[in-house]
Amino acid sequence: MSSFYEQVGGEKFFADLVSQFYAHVATDPILRPMYPDSDMKGAAERLQLFLEQYWGGPSAYQELRGHPRLRMRHAGFHIDSAARDAWLNAMHVVVGGIDMDSALRAQLWSYLEMAANSMVNQPD
Repeated sequence: MSSFYEQVGGEKFFADLVSQFYAHVATDPILRPMYPDSDMKGAAERLQLFLEQYWGGPSAYQELRGHPRLRMRHAGFHIDSAARDAWLNAMHVVVGGIDMDSALRAQLWSYLEMAANSMVNQPD
């Protein structure tokens, strides 16, 4: 059986998802301040590489950055429920607008919700 990465179309799918997501980040009043202008492109590249690796694609993320350690890498950011919700809302708009198999969409969305919830590091 082919990986999720292969089933959704590989690099092209993840490049599109991340590009659309960061278009939302760029205009979101909660998310935008978390990304320095000098690192928007880098943040997008890291997210794309991470998602590709997580879903069965190339291991470039680990080769470049080591173990993902997502909570540790995000510890310096103030992530409360409002930030989580803004992140999920942007992803929801993007994932909802991509033409893909509904079972794969549900699988992706389940992971994104879990990941976003696990990044919250500030009480409300």
